[in-house]
Amino acid sequence: MQISARETAPGAVVLLSGGLDSMVAGGLARERGFAIEALTINYNQRHLVELAAARRIATMLGARRHVLMPLDLTLFGGSALTANIAVPKDGVGPGIPSTYVPARNTIFLSLALGFAEACGARDIFLGVNALDYSGYPDCRPEFIAAFQTLADLATKTGVEGDRVRIHAPLQAMSKADIAIEADRLGLDAGLSWSCYDPAPGALHCGLCDSCRLRAKGYAEAGLPDPTRYAASA
Repeated sequence: MQISARETAPGAVVLLSGGLDSMVAGGLARERGFAIEALTINYNQRHLVELAAARRIATMLGARRHVLMPLDLTLFGGSALTANIAVPKDGVGPGIPSTYVPARNTIFLSLALGFAEACGARDIFLGVNALDYSGYPDCRPEFIAAFQTLADLATKTGVEGDRVRIHAPLQAMSKADIAIEADRLGLDAGLSWSCYDPAPGALHCGLCDSCRLRAKGYAEAGLPDPTRYAASA
């Protein structure tokens, strides 16, 4: 029986939220020759529609496996995405917004690290970026560098010199850069979901920070935006 290239390729865990950024991070991992081990966290977020988007993207990327892990962060609350707090819709402002989920990327990367060790992957890709973002502290390069140090110290693979590498290939990209990269990679950005507060009819609200950044990115990239918005900012 012939063994496919996907079965023999080195695996990389991709934290796949269903958003544009994680889709492009997965596309870059695939372009580099990795077989995708997709990990999506169902943390009972307000925008659960992104889970369906993650499934679509995992299929599009030809993921070798897609793990959908339940983790109910509404038990902690503390965020407009996990508690009964209104999603802000008055524009991207200074400071850390209420849509910040406490320690979310630390939690998610820890799960991805465990998954990577268990499945034999030595690379993790995630779609954080530090230019066009909403001020989240766990999107900064300093955080990624610190987590790499933690991964080296906290795992059997790291101690034995076979470290798991953390990749944040969108770190220095704007949303326009990311939209252009999705186009270059031939990815269908219409499959992705960004909105924090979905409108009826499976529409992006158009007014939350994530919608505003997405629309702004496509406008600056000069590309048609495949997103259906309920309103325009």
